[in-house]
Amino acid sequence: MSPPNVELTEAEWSVIKAIWESEPCTAPAIQEKLFKPTGWTYSTVRTLMDRMTAKGVLKAKKAGKLTIYQSVITPEQAQRGELFYTLKHAFNGAFTPMVQCLLESKDLNADELSQLEAMIKARKKSAKK
Repeated sequence: MSPPNVELTEAEWSVIKAIWESEPCTAPAIQEKLFKPTGWTYSTVRTLMDRMTAKGVLKAKKAGKLTIYQSVITPEQAQRGELFYTLKHAFNGAFTPMVQCLLESKDLNADELSQLEAMIKARKKSAKK
């Protein structure tokens, strides 16, 4: 079972995104993928991946001398964790000011606004039941 609200560091985000693109995978493969943008050595990547395994974000399985890693969380679960972290820390858990901030800081087109309205209507309908 995956953690309900996972909080990832910036470095962990880099690793998990690389893993999602090519899982199952090994630490050397991820290090190779991340070397150009980060300059990280194998030991840095392996340490991050081992910490993420201990955190419950990855699972590791030995295959001979290799360790094969796979994600335990989906991109949606990671995004949700990030969102709830921001809600808790930047908005003191208050949902309405966060949504207001997002609405005021981004130009939304009519289609996006319609989609948001439809989601709110559907949520209201299910909340009445």
